[in-house]
Amino acid sequence: MQWDRILNLHSLVAGEAVNGQEKLLVRSPFDGKEAGSVALASQNDVETAVRTASGFRETPSRFQRSEILDRARATIEAERDQFARLITAESGLAIRESRYEVGRALDVLRFAALEALRDDGQIFSADISPQGKARKIFTLREPLRCIVAITPFNHPLNQVAHKIAPAIAAGTPVILKPSEKTPLTALKFAEVLYASGLPAPMFSVLLGPSEDVAEPLVRHPAVDLVAFTGSVPIGKKIASVAGYKRLVLELGGNDPLIILNDADLDLAVTLAAEGSYRNSGQRCTAVKRILVQAGVAREFTERLVKKTGDYQCGDPMDEQTRVGTVIDEKSAIYLETVVREAASAGAKVLIGGERSGALLQPTVIADVPRDCRMVVCESFGPLAPILEVRDLDDALEVANSTAYGLSSSVVTSSLPHAIKAIKSLRCGTVNINEVPGFRTENSPFGGIKDSGLGVKEGVIEAMKSFSYVKTFSLPW
Repeated sequence: MQWDRILNLHSLVAGEAVNGQEKLLVRSPFDGKEAGSVALASQNDVETAVRTASGFRETPSRFQRSEILDRARATIEAERDQFARLITAESGLAIRESRYEVGRALDVLRFAALEALRDDGQIFSADISPQGKARKIFTLREPLRCIVAITPFNHPLNQVAHKIAPAIAAGTPVILKPSEKTPLTALKFAEVLYASGLPAPMFSVLLGPSEDVAEPLVRHPAVDLVAFTGSVPIGKKIASVAGYKRLVLELGGNDPLIILNDADLDLAVTLAAEGSYRNSGQRCTAVKRILVQAGVAREFTERLVKKTGDYQCGDPMDEQTRVGTVIDEKSAIYLETVVREAASAGAKVLIGGERSGALLQPTVIADVPRDCRMVVCESFGPLAPILEVRDLDDALEVANSTAYGLSSSVVTSSLPHAIKAIKSLRCGTVNINEVPGFRTENSPFGGIKDSGLGVKEGVIEAMKSFSYVKTFSLPW
């Protein structure tokens, strides 16, 4: 599969030349097989894309935008397996995870199509005070001129859909810079949108070295907003160089799963395994720390070790595989390193921990010291570190102790414990008796502290970010 230039799409990178352009070969993290290739965009392409997007004035109507999104949804539904296989080919995610991701992206498109039809304008009477007049004040939403979306590798389709679909629904032109590790799915998604009737100036894809593409886009004065999902250092760099524009930053998490003595342990074990191992643990909302109250710690740990044995790790295209690779061997080596560091500090590796290339076996680590790098920083892989806590207060203190504040969850049968946790946890989401990442694609999502600036994503909130409120009044 090779893309050079598809309509106004441009792509990354380095290596051999194709039609005078350099290209990047995208290879499977599992076996190194070529998944496709993409071609380099230049700084001139950046200028052209921004000029085209910001100069676009023929915004489709609400109904037309809804129709475009709905047609795209129907096309992806019909090509569901092709999209899933492409995601797995370039990312190494298990095919069952890729199918699930396609389903989530379909939800994004469905909700965005519905929200495109919704008018959230308001009407205010102006004769309600001694200073008022017999007028009516109205509000409506207007599209921004041009926004930039920068997406990561771990959800090659859904992270893209989460930014592009709300922009289309809001009528705002968008330039996408997807991860160079997983660009093929983004390009296929763009093809579908164009075939569904999206005007070309409303969406372009640019891939290239940061100094040629990402940085000029972030700094560009005609870009009204940058929506970024990725690492804390890059997010903070964007914030420092973006200038006078809006920012929507989702910078990862170190999400705790708190299990109290009154928890349903069958449920707790299922949530711990699913939260730690799904998507190879490569989710900002994955369970990164399991905080277990002392009274159930031993039994919970034994059950989780047994459950972990059910998560087959291997060829991501195999239907029986539940955990594929992480994004590359370098990332797997890092995870192997933090496991060894924890073991050297006294932690016990109870199952897993073996690495082969970019494959890392699902790993349960008990008695993890609270200051280990594994649990202080975000470990982006299939690790299940267990930390014993005395009580809810101790768990809340540990949960709040890192620089992150994205999501969390508590397993308990006590409503007072649940309410106390909801009020005390310093993060954007608290789920009771569910994994930290549970949400629907239209509900608000985002974090605080190093997880983000508190600005929410999700279809509805993204549409608000990607537009502005215009207020006007009339003498009637």
